[in-house]
Amino acid sequence: MRFVIQRVTEASVTIDGEISGKIGKGYLVLIGVADTDTKETDSSEGNRLVSVKDVSKYVTIGEYKGLELNRTSQSVTDDDVQAEINYDLEDNGTEVKDGTVENGDTVTINFTGTIDGKEFDGGSAEDYELVVGDGEMIDGFEDGIVGMKSGETKELDLTFPDDYYEESVAGKAVVFKVTLQKFTRPAELTDEWVAANTDYKTVDEYREAVKKQLEDTAAQTADYGLYSNAWNEVQAASEVKDYPKEDVDAAKKSYQELNEEYVKEAGMEMSDFLESQGMTEEDYESECQQYAESKVEQNLIVQGIMDAEGLSINDEETQKLKDDLIEEYGFASIDEMIETYGEQEVNESLALLRVERFIVENATVTEVAGDSEDAVDEGDDLEEYDESKDINTGDDTEDNVDIEDAAAEDATDEVAEE
Repeated sequence: MRFVIQRVTEASVTIDGEISGKIGKGYLVLIGVADTDTKETDSSEGNRLVSVKDVSKYVTIGEYKGLELNRTSQSVTDDDVQAEINYDLEDNGTEVKDGTVENGDTVTINFTGTIDGKEFDGGSAEDYELVVGDGEMIDGFEDGIVGMKSGETKELDLTFPDDYYEESVAGKAVVFKVTLQKFTRPAELTDEWVAANTDYKTVDEYREAVKKQLEDTAAQTADYGLYSNAWNEVQAASEVKDYPKEDVDAAKKSYQELNEEYVKEAGMEMSDFLESQGMTEEDYESECQQYAESKVEQNLIVQGIMDAEGLSINDEETQKLKDDLIEEYGFASIDEMIETYGEQEVNESLALLRVERFIVENATVTEVAGDSEDAVDEGDDLEEYDESKDINTGDDTEDNVDIEDAAAEDATDEVAEE
């Protein structure tokens, strides 16, 4: 199928000697359809995910119809509801001017840690906020803040656990000099507070609304888990015979350029970053190749299924997915999303979402109860590759280093418990 657009002052179409249509000044659009054009042409010409037309030469796609899948949903407990309410109460807390810190208060502190009198990487922070009693910091740190007053400075003699994740400080004695800048106390849950701070009038109404919100989130998480597991099963059953070099090279180049951009924004050189991550040039090159091949593998499988089933990223079903994706990412339009992520990335994400839903629609799905460990977080599904700005949703590259996160990582994480 081919399109030709021509600006004209006037034009007409003559069939068997008779004019069947004509226009004045405007645009003439000629559409040519060949015998080889099929329903799949729509998804193959301008919007194909791979450069090759015959995907079967490169991948053997596993069975993707008639699968038996589980949709694991997590029940919402009263404790879950109360925990969510507690977050709201903490966020709407009141600063305590007079008095001392208690468990449950949110504190803002500056601290400096020293080992044998010397500061160490990751041992200091300013304007650090935490909820006392949540167990975010090493043992003794939060207990030491209890009883402090705003403006007070205190030294805490502590010891890092022997099994601490950062081996360089594990088991060592440490002194933290802590200054309490301010602290807030959670609001009290009353009908008056609910009416003033929420869309509801009573505690009971508010509690029911929170429960409904958590149940909706749990249902959405169950759906994402279902779609993700459906894709993973098909991918695991598929086998790549060869990788189109053009596609791998393009994916690798894009990945490297994005990594370089993130490292540059962090004010580092790539060589320094790799050294900080304990990676050699060879390690990084291998990672980039692995990423590119994984990405191309996904695109080959997705494109193969779309070709076989006549699916398109421009059909009615995909339009709904576009709308959902736009809303979820907070964009005004698909064009704005493309401007941010790039057309290829958006197309790949939509295509994968479309194929995942096709697999589920043609599967036998069993509802099962699960707990929080069984849930698949939505963010994992939407940023599996995580070029950070990569919205692609599917392939599993857990071993890859997240360049953006690592380059921008704040040293203060080191004193927080892993």
